[in-house]
Amino acid sequence: MSKTEKFEVRGEDVAKKIKELIKEGNVRKITITSKEGKTIAEFPLTVGVVGVVLVPVLAAIGAITALVTECTISVERK
Repeated sequence: MSKTEKFEVRGEDVAKKIKELIKEGNVRKITITSKEGKTIAEFPLTVGVVGVVLVPVLAAIGAITALVTECTISVERK
C-alpha cells in the first residue's frame, strides 16, 4: 500500500527538498508539478537508481525548476 504526500516548494528549493525526501527513504516515485498543475518532471526511484542516477536527475530538475517560481512535489511512498 502506498501513501502520497505533497509539498509546496519555491523553485530554487526543489533539489534540496528532493534530496531530503530521498534520504528519509521509502520513496517510490516523485512528481513535480507547476503552480498551474502541469507536470514538470516525474521519475520513479529504486534503491539502485538512487545512487547512480540521483546527481544527473537533480541537475536536470534544478534547470527545469529554475523557470518556475512555485511548484508542488508529490511523493509516493511504500
